[in-house]
Amino acid sequence: MFTLNCKGKLLVIDKPIVMGIINVTPDSFYAESRQQVIHAILQKAEQMLTEGATILDIGGQTTKPGSVAVGIAEETKRVVPVIAALAKAFPNSFISIDTYNAAVAKAAVEAGAHIVNDVSGGMMDEAMLATVASLKAPYICMHMQGTPQTMQQNPTYQHITKEVLDFFIARTEACRLAGIHDVILDVGFGFGKTITHNFELLKQMAAFKMLGKPILAGLSRKSTIYKTLGTTADNALNGTTVLNTIALLNGANILRVHDVKEAIEAITLVGKME
Repeated sequence: MFTLNCKGKLLVIDKPIVMGIINVTPDSFYAESRQQVIHAILQKAEQMLTEGATILDIGGQTTKPGSVAVGIAEETKRVVPVIAALAKAFPNSFISIDTYNAAVAKAAVEAGAHIVNDVSGGMMDEAMLATVASLKAPYICMHMQGTPQTMQQNPTYQHITKEVLDFFIARTEACRLAGIHDVILDVGFGFGKTITHNFELLKQMAAFKMLGKPILAGLSRKSTIYKTLGTTADNALNGTTVLNTIALLNGANILRVHDVKEAIEAITLVGKME
């Protein structure tokens, strides 16, 4: 069991939970996750919470392969009004901000977010760890080789599980020294990794439990699924459920998904095996 202090509100993870993805961007890879009007966002959030989501993950900048940064001002303008509206409408929910910019993280938490979800593990903004520590927010530390612009240009590893594990050992120590108390680990499926790398990490996911931190699996509708199946992101729900089930069996504590109902069903069914 894990207990995270989210700005004085406790998030208890005594069984796997679901994080629902809401992208306030015009260009995320999965069209159904794109929401840009506050009313539509609130409706989507209510649906996710009703279906069983514990966390709503709000992103204002796509990090799909080859994506170009929109700039801190634009990213902030996209996410802050949304987070403020969600915090007011759903005061008992938990909200995370998906950003690698410290300034955006600060503005988002001040607007009502509880958790910072950083795809770069603090490697793209040197102010990030100190900022998260000052905000007293839990921190999702993800592994990515390269940047969103470059990460899929021939990603290479000698021993991927060991290299990602070494990265987490170093980054969790950096988080501790910065004063961050609650860290969640995300191996970063699809971020600077080939399809083979992704399946190897999924197979070895239990190895990361040795670090004593909650493990997040972000597999939802990613190219590892739809390219393997010869389909599209729109048709990758069944494949997502299959890989989420494997992630749960290998120790995942949080599923980050576009489709909450199906993830909750996977958690319920896998839970019956314990």
